[in-house]
Amino acid sequence: MDRKLTICYTSDIHGYFAATDYARACGADTGLCCCAAGFVHDGNSLVIDGGDTLQGSPFTYWLYSRSQEKSGIAARVMNLAGYQFVTLGNHDFNYGTAELERYLDALDARCLCANVSGLRGVEDTALVTLQNGLRVGITGVTSQYVPHWEKSENIAGLSFRPAFDAARDALEKLRRAGAEVCICLYHGGFENDVNSGAVLSNTGENEGWRICRELDYDLLLSGHQHMPLENRSFFGTHACQPPDKARAWLRVELTAGESGVTVSSSLVEPGAERERQIEKYLAPYEAQTAAFLDTPLGHLDTALTPLPPLEMALHGSLIANFFNQVQLEASGAQISCTCLANEVRGFSRDVTVRDIVASYVFPNTLKTIRVNRAVLKAALERSAEYFSLDEQGNACISESFLKPLVMHYNFDYLSGIEATAELRRPVGDRITSIRYAGHELGADETLSLCLNNYRASGAGGYGCYAHCETLREQSEEISEQIIAYVDRHRNITVDRTRWLTVKL
Repeated sequence: MDRKLTICYTSDIHGYFAATDYARACGADTGLCCCAAGFVHDGNSLVIDGGDTLQGSPFTYWLYSRSQEKSGIAARVMNLAGYQFVTLGNHDFNYGTAELERYLDALDARCLCANVSGLRGVEDTALVTLQNGLRVGITGVTSQYVPHWEKSENIAGLSFRPAFDAARDALEKLRRAGAEVCICLYHGGFENDVNSGAVLSNTGENEGWRICRELDYDLLLSGHQHMPLENRSFFGTHACQPPDKARAWLRVELTAGESGVTVSSSLVEPGAERERQIEKYLAPYEAQTAAFLDTPLGHLDTALTPLPPLEMALHGSLIANFFNQVQLEASGAQISCTCLANEVRGFSRDVTVRDIVASYVFPNTLKTIRVNRAVLKAALERSAEYFSLDEQGNACISESFLKPLVMHYNFDYLSGIEATAELRRPVGDRITSIRYAGHELGADETLSLCLNNYRASGAGGYGCYAHCETLREQSEEISEQIIAYVDRHRNITVDRTRWLTVKL
């Protein structure tokens, strides 16, 4: 007799709980509020989330910077959506262990994260017997790269095992416990191209391909890469992944019968219907958020309008220049480095908090390090890898910044040094000039560089920064520093310098 399981799966919600477009200050048919309206709740279904829930939207910025309830609100929303199992994403650690444990304490769902130790409220595995008698085993693991990204004080006392090793041990435990179906819930993606199988990365950040190849899970629910993936099978393991910001959810149908386990999955785009309990609960908090976001702070001498990512990388970005202005003043450093999110709102001349938190979306803090020419050249060469040349010899974006994950945020904009890149030169040897204060920077000269803590860790391919001397660390988030800068200066002239010259 066939026994069926329906799974409703989300991942990388990033605080997009309400049906709201924060950048445009209007409603939208996205967000958990819309997704949850389609979830199935019965004795043969499970509602599951793959992590990165607590950070990433203007709402969560308000929540964690202004609200007293913080994680209690996020947990209540997840409870109203009916989640039964979750794992942790790397951004769920952004506000520290105490706040994360507060979230888990208030959460009805069981948190499965087999490769994290030292966190209260986390389990390795779960065995669930459905109404139809099917015994379903579930484990959760997160990217082992969390310590590379996260501030050390936010993960003090925690330890992280490789995701693959934890998933392997958990599978053995579930099989011994009598699980008929085994599911791996993984906040991580694929290190290989899901179409060609070509190796894309070997850092250990993503191990989904290896999990499918070497472990006998029936289903891999993946995340982290924000890559819509439905109804695929790798090495006998069914695999799927939803996009970020609750722009769609996955409906997975699993059947266990005498001939084995079959799985299908499909992406479901949310419609206009809302989950009314969530909508009603969020309404007063959304109103407070909107009022906060629309508070005017100051004025710029020009509007900062985002252009296509390639155009900004080639010709410079006034948005990036503005961020670097803020960082230079806040840190006292000689030069500054910043990056832009994949999607940037930009600024009108009258700057509101909404402009700021919708344009600088990262929960980063500022760090100042000592660098020399060799370090700067390595960093600039990494950014120069962003460019490729098409068959006509025109600049385009390198596939390595587009697959398996779109990573415009790994192109860096520096202010304070004038650099030249020649794209016809070999990758790794494209930077032909690095000038500071009107002269070519000498090999033995050092400068103070301010940058976000994520990049300072070496993340994104910038390992050259990882071992540099730390001169200063600032605990206030960069978005808060931007708010303070605008509030302090009120009338601001934006730096129009083109710091990088790109030659074809």
